[in-house]
Order: sequence, then structure tokens, then C-alpha cells
Amino acid sequence: MKISEKNENGIRVIIAENSQIKIEVVPDLGGKLLSVFNKSLQKEFLWRNDNLLLSTHQPGDDYDSNFIGGIDELIPNDIPETVDSVELPDHGELWTTSLKYEIKDNLLSLTGVLKQCGLFYRKEIYLDEGSPVIHFRYKIKNEAGARRHFLWKLHAALRIEAGDRLITDAKKARVVDLDYSRFSNTNEFDWPEIQNVDASVVPPKDGSVDFFYLYNIDQGKMDFLNTKNNHLFRYVYDKKIFPFQWYFASYGGFLDHNTAILEPCSAMPISINSAKDKGQCTVLDPGQEMETYTRIYAGENM
Repeated sequence: MKISEKNENGIRVIIAENSQIKIEVVPDLGGKLLSVFNKSLQKEFLWRNDNLLLSTHQPGDDYDSNFIGGIDELIPNDIPETVDSVELPDHGELWTTSLKYEIKDNLLSLTGVLKQCGLFYRKEIYLDEGSPVIHFRYKIKNEAGARRHFLWKLHAALRIEAGDRLITDAKKARVVDLDYSRFSNTNEFDWPEIQNVDASVVPPKDGSVDFFYLYNIDQGKMDFLNTKNNHLFRYVYDKKIFPFQWYFASYGGFLDHNTAILEPCSAMPISINSAKDKGQCTVLDPGQEMETYTRIYAGENM
């Protein structure tokens, strides 16, 4: 793995690449992946908001108006709310946290502490030689003096075309919010058919939006297939850590964006307090830690 650096709009970007894939990582934006580029296919998999310049943000900033795309992770929450007597900002703390980074033995390590909730976060990234696979190793530790209930969500914004398809073995689904849905059915349904529509298939850019919870999942895997060229983006992860999948897709209906966001998640529903009451969120006691591994494949559908 070759590692280099560049500067974009005054912000340091770390570039890691092998013969097949090149990625760009931004430590000052919580370790965001700004690009996943397959060299053999000459294809960029991640969607980027061309209306925004790369910039850093402050805790409490609005996420949606600053959404530049790429791959974020949301910790410890999504919507702003007070959890465990801690006031948590919009879309969590990680996306506005500047992480320390170290490059050693073909490994990029990013670490930091989320100041309000007191969670320590570490992400290690490495690539296989000769393969379009990105590996991630994680550690999260509760360094606060009290129990923490939280959400951890992967958040990959992908480029899309009409006819692309979300592939998951989720059995059940539910609309998250009618304000972000082209469907009026709020009841649980058998994925992917809702109101006689296959919701896994991307429609033309028609000004609509989708937002679903997906659950009753057998495998820790969430795929997105470009059917025109048979190109695949795949998340693989531990289902015990991320038992739910969220799927947000804008076909022009959300700020004119045209992207699908794959969101393996540790909690459901969107409110941590509601998920806490249901026993459906991550919990760490003081000093307790968790480690896990995920990977991304971005290449031809084999």
C-alpha cells in the first residue's frame, strides 16, 4: 500500500492506494472517506456534493447544509437530543472531530475522543495488494464516568443511476419519516415491495426521496449494484454490532442531490432515547470497550 498526502482547500487529505484502488481520507473530518476510486474500472464509487468546498466544521453545525458526501460515520447519535444527560449535536460528534493520525507499516490509524459523550474512537485502515478491498479495524471505549447509550452508523453516499439496485437479505422494512418518503405506508412491510413498487430499484431523478429502516437480517452485508455496468459496492460487517440497516436515497428530492446512502447501524429507531427504551442501541459502561472489523469491496460484481 502506498500512502501520500495532498492539501485541498487548506485541509490535509491522506491518499492510500494499491494497484487496484485509491482512497482519500480526511482526518480533520472524523476520518471521512472522500473518495473510493477503482483504478481498473476508472470509476469513482462515492457521491460528492460539487456545490460545497471541503471545509472543517464546529460541534453543533447543521449537517445537511454541510453535507459534502463521501463516507461518514455517525457517533453517538443522529438527530440532536439529550441522552444520558448529555446534549448531543446534529448527526453526532465524530463528523466535526479532528482525529490524530499515524502511518505505520502500511496502516493508517486515526484516533480521537468525542468530548461531549466521552467515547474514545480508533479506526485503522489498510488495503489488500491487488484487490479493490478496504479493511477497517475499530475500537470504541467509554472513557466517561457514566454509562453511555449511543448509535453507531456507517454512512456511505454512493453515485447512482436509474435501475441501480440495493441488495440485502433484510426481511422487513419500515418508512422512517413521511417527510422523506415517496410512499405513504407507515406500516411494517416485507422488503422490498411497498405499494406495488420494488423499493430496492433506483428510479429516475424525479424529485423524490426514500428513507427506510431494514431489519430481520441474516448476514452482515449490504450491497449496491450498478446494473448497467455490473459494478458493486459492498459493506461487510459484524451483524451483532450493526443489527439494522438504514437506507436513505435522494432522487433529486433532497436539496437536488442524486445519491443513495448505505447505513449499517447499531440502533433503531432514529432517536437514541426511543431505541434505548426498546433495548435497540449500543451500550457501554464506564471503562468498557468494543472492537470490530468491517470491509468495503468496490469493483466488478463477481
